[in-house]
Amino acid sequence: MDGFDLLILGFMLSAISSELMLSQSQAGSLVTWTLVGAVAGGIIFGSLSDYYGRVRVLTWTIVLFAVFTGLCAVAQGYWDLLIYRTIAGLGLGGEFGIGMALAAEAWPAKHRARVSSYVALGWQAGVLGAALLTPLLLPHIGWRGMFLVGVIPAFIAWYIRNRLHEPEVFVRKAKEKGALGRSFRLLVKDAATTKVSIGIIILCGVQNFGYFGIMIWMPSYLSSELGFTLTKSAMWTSVTIVGMAIGIWVFGQLADRIGRKPSFLLFQAGAVVMVLYYSRLTDPATMLWAGALMGVFVNGMLGGYGALISEAYPTEARATAQNVLFNIGRAIGGFGPVVIGALAMAYSFHVAIGLLAAIYVIDMLATIFLIPELKGVELE
Repeated sequence: MDGFDLLILGFMLSAISSELMLSQSQAGSLVTWTLVGAVAGGIIFGSLSDYYGRVRVLTWTIVLFAVFTGLCAVAQGYWDLLIYRTIAGLGLGGEFGIGMALAAEAWPAKHRARVSSYVALGWQAGVLGAALLTPLLLPHIGWRGMFLVGVIPAFIAWYIRNRLHEPEVFVRKAKEKGALGRSFRLLVKDAATTKVSIGIIILCGVQNFGYFGIMIWMPSYLSSELGFTLTKSAMWTSVTIVGMAIGIWVFGQLADRIGRKPSFLLFQAGAVVMVLYYSRLTDPATMLWAGALMGVFVNGMLGGYGALISEAYPTEARATAQNVLFNIGRAIGGFGPVVIGALAMAYSFHVAIGLLAAIYVIDMLATIFLIPELKGVELE
């Protein structure tokens, strides 16, 4: 629902702006404040789920998202819509880390990376769903009807609350829980833990920087520089997203077999090579299949963060770590489109994409020197 919601908002901005008479800056701020809400929600609800329980707080986040997404359908102007979007963002941001912690705690160590990758695939499924459903539904039900689709997760929350129980590892530790908010301190409790936290922030920052930098600018580049029509740009986007989904799945399978660090280093090296190679291409047909292969490496690593973070922190801080560290990375990654755009204006898009390869070298250094190998460890 995270991926679906953010992408349909992008598709609907024009229609919303026309009906509510929004300026371009106001329309853009709807996306910005959704992300601001997501970062805040991740921090708040991650800590709450480490204290009150995964299933309970995950239910809260889904209901919060669903109710305020539904309220967007009755918005009468900019300010009430902005408030609804921001609060819906709080729910969205909370879901990611709690879901990752819940899945990691419910599965045995030998399957932990692959199940984390299945959770990460939800984002790609949501993006693809939005890309396929919005052109079909929007002309018939309008932007207000599209927001009403967002109420559906409320029913999913009811099912979750009634059918799922807390993982055993959480139930055991719940008897020993300390003060609310203690989980934040556990992310930097000693030098070794602080080093790992810094390493994970670098990995998540590079992940989001590369993803948003490429996905935001590439359709524009294909259109303006290579003369791609909207249909061709959409085809490129779809093929690249499929490549990203394949990469996430492969990463999960690989990380459970050969380890977390070797898998990250393999995909990071692949990202360096493919980004450099892609930056030199001009042939549309080659760019299509190369875009998919680049997507495998650039976004495949998303399949590994859930397992890595779950294994690096104790139960009383696991969801906090998932949400706080990944959302700091998402905040850093938000500068990706700005930096890529500035470099493209100063030099060229080819140069901008080529320089993007350098951040994956930084990623490799962080993995080598800051990230421990935790394959197969039992959750603490």
